Amino acid sequence: APMIVWEFPCESRTLPGFNTKKPLLLAGVFFRLHYSCFNLSSVPHAVGHAEAVTCDMTDTLHSLIAMLADGRFHSGEALGARLGIGRSAVWKSLQQLPALGLEVHAVSGRGYRLAEPIELLDAGSISSRLIAPCSRLLTGMQILPAVDSTNNFLKQAAENGAPSGMVCLAESQQAGRGRRGRHWHSPYGSNIYLSILWRFHEGMSRLGGLSLAVAVAIMRGLDALGVRDIGIKWPNDIVSKEGKIAGILLEIAGESGGPCHAVIGAGVNYAMSPAAGSVINQPWTSLLATGTVVGRNELAAMLLNRILEVLAIYEMRGFEPFRAEWQRWDMLRDQAVTLHLANQSCHGVARGIDETGMLLVEHEGKVQRYASADVSLRKAI
Repeated sequence: APMIVWEFPCESRTLPGFNTKKPLLLAGVFFRLHYSCFNLSSVPHAVGHAEAVTCDMTDTLHSLIAMLADGRFHSGEALGARLGIGRSAVWKSLQQLPALGLEVHAVSGRGYRLAEPIELLDAGSISSRLIAPCSRLLTGMQILPAVDSTNNFLKQAAENGAPSGMVCLAESQQAGRGRRGRHWHSPYGSNIYLSILWRFHEGMSRLGGLSLAVAVAIMRGLDALGVRDIGIKWPNDIVSKEGKIAGILLEIAGESGGPCHAVIGAGVNYAMSPAAGSVINQPWTSLLATGTVVGRNELAAMLLNRILEVLAIYEMRGFEPFRAEWQRWDMLRDQAVTLHLANQSCHGVARGIDETGMLLVEHEGKVQRYASADVSLRKAI
């Protein structure tokens, strides 16, 4: 199967509010979840049942990429022997890699290699870097070679009773999405595609500033890594002078005044090549292009540590603890901006955000509020 699952007896703990057992993630092994309220067999791609894992990527293709991930040359004969297929089948598999955003070099007498080595995601490497408080908030981690979108995966899991703190990461997405239904380009092994399921008891009405708080979490992490000259473009894009580095997609379901859940998706451009990113129709850059030295698993763990911490605080105190920090990172404050509404555009001066995270824009001396679902913001040209 695309993901191998080992199941071992492990110590379990009951989580408050759930009739569940907490999974342990140790040494790269995903200990199978045991949830009496969460049926993994009903979730597409669920790792608890290998036969349920389905995606466009074949087992052979995923294994081939793992062999080539070191960036060294491997002969077609050696690859075929390890995969249990002939050299012609190896060649056919290699021809599929460019469609995933992977460039392959073939040299007669030496074999095949990726143009650049890639660091594949590893549950053990990520979990070993989680700080204790955040590790306790994590109730499960899925790492998939391919998925339509990590948000869709967790939305389905939520409908089947998955608990708060479930995480999904993927090497690639076929239908990744950004705000306002925009496509999120997701080449294989190049970036971070991460989603977290979080359940709230007080209703959707309190979640207006959640995506902005998550943007603060990502900024804290990138700042700690030494990334400079970046900021937030309302409501939650992480940008530099060269272009967009990261984005957030928040999807909420439930009751306006009662229990609800949020799936928080974060995409971070890590090491996307110009060729792989050529289809993107807006300025962008990647983390490694800024000169930042960080491993991909290290980055994934950093994001989980920061976002889980913020989610726990937000659940108790809402957006207010993050408002001042968000304003400090605001890239467009007091600058002329253009707002694109459903059927029109208007101009004004950005004046930060209110206590709920709504955008404040001054028009001819009067300040108006805008919700993120209603408007797209651009710096005036």
